[in-house]
Formats: sequence, C-alpha cells, structure tokens
Amino acid sequence: MNIAKILIVEDDQELQEALVDTLTLNGFEVISVSSAEDALVALEDDIGMVFTDIRMDGMDGYALMKRIRAIKPYLPIVLMTAYGTIEQAVDAMKSGAVDYIVKPFEASVLVEKAKAYFNRDASTDDDFVVADPATQQLKTMAKKVAESEASVLISGESGTGKEVLARYIHKQSQRSKQPFVAINCAAIPENMLEAMLFGYEKGAFTGAAKSMPGKFEQAQGGTIFLDEIGEMKSDLQAKILRVLQEKEVERIGSHRVVYLDVRVLSASNINMKEAIQDGRFREDLFYRLNVFPMHLPPLRERPRDIAAISEKILQRHCGRSRIEPMVSAPAMKQLIEYTWPGNIRELDNVIQRALVMMSGDTIQLQDIILDTDTAFSNSAHAPEEQQAIVEDSESSPAFEVASVDSADDTKDLRAREVALILETLKQFNGHRQKTAETLNISPRTLRYKIAKLKEQGVDVP
Repeated sequence: MNIAKILIVEDDQELQEALVDTLTLNGFEVISVSSAEDALVALEDDIGMVFTDIRMDGMDGYALMKRIRAIKPYLPIVLMTAYGTIEQAVDAMKSGAVDYIVKPFEASVLVEKAKAYFNRDASTDDDFVVADPATQQLKTMAKKVAESEASVLISGESGTGKEVLARYIHKQSQRSKQPFVAINCAAIPENMLEAMLFGYEKGAFTGAAKSMPGKFEQAQGGTIFLDEIGEMKSDLQAKILRVLQEKEVERIGSHRVVYLDVRVLSASNINMKEAIQDGRFREDLFYRLNVFPMHLPPLRERPRDIAAISEKILQRHCGRSRIEPMVSAPAMKQLIEYTWPGNIRELDNVIQRALVMMSGDTIQLQDIILDTDTAFSNSAHAPEEQQAIVEDSESSPAFEVASVDSADDTKDLRAREVALILETLKQFNGHRQKTAETLNISPRTLRYKIAKLKEQGVDVP
C-alpha cells in the first residue's frame, strides 16, 4: 500500500506479532520493536505513524512520545495501554498523541486508527511560529496561497524551517485531511530517488521483491513536498517535469498510467537562478515549480522570532516529564544577539544543551553554550562571570544571590536559597502569593520550588 511504514512499539512479543499481522494483512508496511530506545533508532526509516505501548521497561511511552514530538512533530502517535483512564487519555492528547487505545481492543479498531492517521500531519498550525513583522507577513501570505492550487517554491538557508512552512500551507489548504508527503531530494542516493518518487513493480530491478508505490502516489489527494529540489540531477528533472505537466506517473517496470491529484510544494537552499545559468537546473521545471515564490529569511534577520521559537522548542523537549523552565533576561539577550549560522536547527541544539546544563527552573546565561564555544569555555561560563540568580529573569535585589567564585559554592548557594524561601513563607504564614511577590518570582516558580522541597522531605509552612 505505501512505502512509508507504521512503527509498532510493544514489549509483549505475542501482542506485537498480532499487531504486525493485522496491519500487514490490511496493506500497511510495518516495523516492530520491543523498546522505546529501539524505536528512536527505527525513526531513521521512512515512518508514517507510530503505535506505542505506554507501560514499558526503560523509557516509557510518554517519554518516547515527547522525544518523537521534539524531533518529528508531524508524526502521528497513537498510545496503547491496558491501564487507560479518561484522565490519561486527555493528558496524552494534550501531550501530543493523536489518539489513545485501551487494551484489549479489536483488530478493526487498530486498522481504523491506522487508516485515519497514517501519513497525516500531526503538527499544529502554531508550529510555524512567528513574531517578527517579516514572518508575520509571510504567514499571512502563506494562508492566502494555501487556498489556491498554485505550486509554491520556498527559498531560504538550510535550517530556517522551510518544511514547517510547507506543512503550514498544507494544513491551511482544502487538502489538509489528505496526506502530506515529504522527500528530501538531496538525502537519497541518485539511483534510488527515481524509485522513491515514482514507485516500481516487482522485478523491475535487483532487489525489487514486490511492487511499491512512489511518493507521488502516496500523496494522492494531498500534497507532496520536494525538499532541496535544486540538488536533483538533470535527467530526473526532465521526468519530474513530465509528471507535473501530464499529472500522471508510471512506476518503474510498468506501463500502467496512474493519474495524479497532487499539489506540489518544493524548497531549495541554493540560488535557483544561478543554477539555471550554470546549466544545473532546468528553466522550464523552475517555472513549473515557482508559480508562487516564497522566501523564508534566516533567523538572524528575524530576531523577534527567536524568543517565540525558543518557547516552542522548550515545550516540545519538556513535554509532560518536567516543568518548562523560564529563560532569564541575560540568556535571552545572548540568544537574540547571536547570528545563528545554523538557524533553527542550531537554536534547537542550544536549547537542548541549556536543558542539560541548567539548575533550578531557569535557564541562565552560563547555560547557553553556542557552537562557537570550545570545550564549554565560552566567556559566559568563566567562573568569575558566573552569577547565580535564583529567580525569574527580572529578579529584584531581595532575591539576588552573590556571585559564585567556584563550583563548590553551589551547594551553599542552594542552601541559602532554601533558607530564604522558608523564612519568607514563615513571615507570611505560608501565604504563597505574598511570598512570591516579596521574592519577586512567579507563583508558578514558587510552587515548583516548594514541590521540590517537599519531595526532599523539607517541612514547608
């Protein structure tokens, strides 16, 4: 049925085999693994949907879902559990699952969910995060062009979010209920790309053990996104041009014509006009793809997006397993002033590092490790410049702690922080709002710190 596969994550071997058999009999390609750790490796394959158990040894289904949402937010995830409750179902949906199945369930239920969500886009409209005037205007334009059937060519540096913009256009279009199929033309070997795009019949070439549809067929009724189209070789460009002109495709090894109803979106990080002049890209194909051109600026040219995108990245990586931290004013200033040669991909990496390095519930300046740093030796991390601020980004002197001269002082710093919180709570007879206002931290931050203290067995007023 499809080249993309359904990933089954289930540690009960007997049930895993039953799930695989059921989906295979209904025409789906299936990969099955017994742990969340193996599932993360399997994501390197072409996966169109995930069914995962919740209760597993090691990483559980919720944690796996959080990881998948962070790296592939568009991938539909259905959770399976024998311990399901309404509360769990609601929580799972809020955390990013598209659906929830309570064991035991009928085979028909599994197939129904697969047909409903396979190769669908599970990301939200808000995944295309904008705050800068330049990208706000671009988003408004994208919403308008989504209402048409025009082919769109998105230009921009690598890592700027071109696929996210393409998915947004698809989600806003009348094809939103149909598949969004993306393929990176630069990531697939030349001798495989044609088969991936057009499909093939059994025996068409060595290794073609069965007939498989291509990406164009998978996108039937929906949208195909040809990423890095500028890297495609000239002979394949000619074949793509014919598909777009005739709106039909033939699988390799077949003479049967498959008529297509597919919208084409494409993207490139190279200068397409220069590629045409150099003879590397066909001019006629360019004009087929470039009916409506859109340019996504690099992150350094839309600094107001940085805070909003950082917030979205934090939400994805924290999920339900930890409280989302705040970003202090000095740390955010560092993010905004940096030039981001790697764009959003680099920002995502820096945010992940900060989550590893941070203490407490606030990302501080010393937690920001940029790619220009070497061996964690950025000046922001120099001991004489480290300053521990146990507060929101706009802390007052009442809750500011002296600079830290060495790592050994951290324990003393934490002890002084705890003492200050407890003394202030006692002063106001345990009143949380007054305590938070006096310490100049948010009520959420105070609640988090109190919860941590109680976990440690501290008697909190």
